Amino acid sequence: MIKYHPTRELLVGHSAAKLPLSLSIAVSAHLEMCSQCATVTQQITAQQSVLFDAQDVSNDIDFSNMLEKIFEHQPELSAAPKRASINSISVAGTQYQLPRAFTHFKDLKWSAFGAISRARIVKDADNVRASLLHISKNSAIPSHTHKGYELTLLLAGTFSDENGVYNKGDFIWLDNSLAHTPFTEEGCLCYAVQDAPLHFVAGLSKALNPLGQLIY
Repeated sequence: MIKYHPTRELLVGHSAAKLPLSLSIAVSAHLEMCSQCATVTQQITAQQSVLFDAQDVSNDIDFSNMLEKIFEHQPELSAAPKRASINSISVAGTQYQLPRAFTHFKDLKWSAFGAISRARIVKDADNVRASLLHISKNSAIPSHTHKGYELTLLLAGTFSDENGVYNKGDFIWLDNSLAHTPFTEEGCLCYAVQDAPLHFVAGLSKALNPLGQLIY
């Protein structure tokens, strides 16, 4: 059961196509898994449509003439080539089915850090980076906090931390006010978006902090 969802602000931004690609992918994938948020988003889209229709339009603009000019210059379209798509991926010996939001990403390059495997798929403006992240069975990410925000969308499996247990579809938004130690017993695949490196806070993992910019 999905317990963690995007805020209404994020759903409104997604409906209005105002989110950066990294977050738009996360919300789109969540909506595929969460009927509750899909229904809310449909309602938001309908409300936005009503507001748009209610806006005053200047009578000085001849829209019919504008459309005629646009269509006059439309090029002839040939059949669009089929794009390679990823319906599933194999990582660390496990096969996973991906949401449609990831269809256009191909040739994923995985890097392994012990029990953690990562494939970068998006780098947005303002140093925002998004990756597919796999954690193997009975493994944890060392205790850390965040210099900025971290969004984790759980695509498969489960994991837990000091704040709770997370299941497929959960949309988890954390900031620098929380430290946690994600652990998975069965293994999990996540989509993670960060705007700054992690900051490790315990044990030998703190030695990684000077390299944070390189490994996030």
